[in-house]
Amino acid sequence: MKELFGSPGRVSGLGLRVGQFSFAAASIGVMVSAREFFNSTAFCYLIASMGLQLLWSFGLACLDLHALRSKRNLQNPVLVSLFVVGDWVTSLLSLAAACASAGVAILYTNDLHYCKRPPFLPCSKFQISIALAFISWFLLAISSHVMFWLLANV
Repeated sequence: MKELFGSPGRVSGLGLRVGQFSFAAASIGVMVSAREFFNSTAFCYLIASMGLQLLWSFGLACLDLHALRSKRNLQNPVLVSLFVVGDWVTSLLSLAAACASAGVAILYTNDLHYCKRPPFLPCSKFQISIALAFISWFLLAISSHVMFWLLANV
């Protein structure tokens, strides 16, 4: 099999997974720290989606770490197929949640002007959380792309 950046069982793959995990956790933490986030379904969907991504990325990071320590090859067709499906599902859910949340944040900020009148909503926290979710999604998109090409080369 080819050696691609972000391949499972490689240091670059572990780095991508740790980045995904970290940014998803940060996104959840910032959103939960914002008061009244639960009034928007999109923000709750963002937390649920980032939670799924957090679990998926953490599990694969642990698998990558185990493969690195035991010097095992994770690039067999069955595992790569599982990685492709999991990455694509979590990637699509994360992108949908981040885009929906960004739309609601724009609605709150620009159209409804909730961020300018009392009681002030924590719009900056919403925006930071959404930005972190997009960064996490971008790292997951890289992993998804790599896994797809690995599956094509099997």
